[in-house]
Amino acid sequence: MFDKKATTFLEELLITPSPTGFEANGQKVWTNYVSQSADDIEIDAYGSAFARLNVTGTTKTVMLEAHCDEIGMIIQHIDDSGFISVNRLGGSDPAIARAKKVYIHSRKGRVAGIVGNTAVHLQDRDNQKQPGWKDLFIDIGAQNRDEALEMVQIGDPVTYADDFEFLSDDLLSGRALDNRIGGFIIAEVIRRLSSRKKDLKVNVVALNAVQEEIGGFGARMMSYRLMPNAALVTDVTHATDTPGINQKEHGRVKLGDGPTITHGAASHPKLIERIEQVADNKEIAIQHEAAGVRTGTDTDSIYYQQSGIPSALISLPLRYMHSPVEMASMVDVQNLISLMEEAVISMEKMESFRVLDK
Repeated sequence: MFDKKATTFLEELLITPSPTGFEANGQKVWTNYVSQSADDIEIDAYGSAFARLNVTGTTKTVMLEAHCDEIGMIIQHIDDSGFISVNRLGGSDPAIARAKKVYIHSRKGRVAGIVGNTAVHLQDRDNQKQPGWKDLFIDIGAQNRDEALEMVQIGDPVTYADDFEFLSDDLLSGRALDNRIGGFIIAEVIRRLSSRKKDLKVNVVALNAVQEEIGGFGARMMSYRLMPNAALVTDVTHATDTPGINQKEHGRVKLGDGPTITHGAASHPKLIERIEQVADNKEIAIQHEAAGVRTGTDTDSIYYQQSGIPSALISLPLRYMHSPVEMASMVDVQNLISLMEEAVISMEKMESFRVLDK
């Protein structure tokens, strides 16, 4: 499905920790790859990076966007016995943290630890409850606070030690598919478009933005700066095809049935219509979602900038989001790449996406 070069890049991108606010190492992997295809690359003060493909003459610019950060934890306190208290980075779930191996990313290097889990024999059965962040601690084997501080410090980020594996030729599982897989997607779109420059009629900017998991701040900064004429945003969305999910409430999205197109206030109807046309013409399977208020993605940070950026959200179905065992279909990944690629190729030099034409 993907050549060796792309597969190697995907593997390196997925195993490189990039918790919110600490995305630099992952961005180095991403920029090193896209620099082989792009005309130029820039990085802003907080680490959001974009790659450009330029065509000759006066034309419009379309932006492809994904976010590069992952959820995690951050060291908040170290007690006298050397045990570490943490808080969340982004939408981490404390209920799944116990008994997990973690890595603390200190300035001195990576430190392994265990999120403590009291044996069931020793738990107070009359007071069992789901843990909150204040209930969790990490054990790095330190004998006291001073020894712990020789290895880590307050403010160091923490990620789960799980990496990734293919469960089949199609299904990929691991941590941080949300949304490192999006960075892979837009990098592959850039690589493919660079080989089709003779067919390309618009400038293209691929933005890999920081800090989506805490509010989309990287996308806000960069979209305000770049002000493209249109934006195709990609992120993950909830696959709702596993037991216990109310599809009436959360919609029907199935793993392997193609990327989803989101309809709603942030999604520009003309741009959505174009993507649907491209999917139909190129026989690319798509699914549909509705977002009545917010999409919960960087689309919410992009579309309202200045005089408005016509935006569309194309999402990758994902099972078990915000966990160390997220799962995605590589067929869906391939279809999403093709859809974004063909949507960009379809755009004309001076095309303007407006709800109402003058």
